Amino acid sequence: MTADLEEKTDRYGELLTEALEAASVAPPAGTPMADAAEDCYEMAASYLEDGRHFREQDDLVNALASFSYGHAWLDAGARVGLFDVPTDGHLFTVA
Repeated sequence: MTADLEEKTDRYGELLTEALEAASVAPPAGTPMADAAEDCYEMAASYLEDGRHFREQDDLVNALASFSYGHAWLDAGARVGLFDVPTDGHLFTVA
């Protein structure tokens, strides 16, 4: 079971890293929506840092939770139009 958790944790960490690289703020700069997008992006990036910290400590459960929460911030933001993201592939659920 530990091997499965390790694999999933590492996979979700990579997914969040790729998603952060692929997402860009969609609304025009200086608007409230752009500010909201930047806040969501910052939350996702912070969760990535937290997850990496937990992973280094072999705290797989908290690492996986952090990576998952971070990706949720990005994916939700993409669904409501805060981010331009690729619509094909495995990074986002936006269709």
